[in-house]
Amino acid sequence: MKTYLTLFFSLLLISCRDCSEEGAFESLFNGKDFTGWGGAGKAEQAGYLVKDGVIESTSKCRFLITEKEYENYVFKFEFQLTPGANNGLGIHYPGTGDPAYTGMELQVLDNTHPKYAKLQDYQYHGGLYTLVAAKKGHLKPVGQWNVEIVTVNGPKVKVELNGVVIMEANLDEINQSNPKHEGAKRRKGFLTFCGHGDIVRYRNLQIKELP
Repeated sequence: MKTYLTLFFSLLLISCRDCSEEGAFESLFNGKDFTGWGGAGKAEQAGYLVKDGVIESTSKCRFLITEKEYENYVFKFEFQLTPGANNGLGIHYPGTGDPAYTGMELQVLDNTHPKYAKLQDYQYHGGLYTLVAAKKGHLKPVGQWNVEIVTVNGPKVKVELNGVVIMEANLDEINQSNPKHEGAKRRKGFLTFCGHGDIVRYRNLQIKELP
């Protein structure tokens, strides 16, 4: 009987812990405006718009940057690609320069399009640009919504796409193999969507900061 009670309370503790962690997520997009992303009229919002509860990039899009810097966190979001679309998620971005180099950029890309037939391995969706390749074949067909979870915890960076872990990186190891990449040395910065003039849609942006 004691064994069963111990097992019961252990399972209950795990369940409560999961609920606590889930409740710790905060919305990074209210579905109405750019609250939390730069400020009204700032350049960070140029080329993006809010439409039907979705953030949508346009042909003029560049960088859409959070107001707050983040260090250790789990970032969940959904995205919808259009044919041949290219965007990115910048992490540890200091707010100046190219996020792919002053920070790091995770690819958001329709790599199924014929124009991307000759990509480098790190250029496929989910790859850490110039640094680490991601597993291929887990994007949903263009036009459908994908779910992505990015976990950044100390030197560890992990990307999960539609329930599959497609990329894991250790920044300490990258610092050894690619010592000239300044962004990989950073352990804190802004999140930014890195626009390249293509239409990509984002929704249900949530973040949970880790200890």
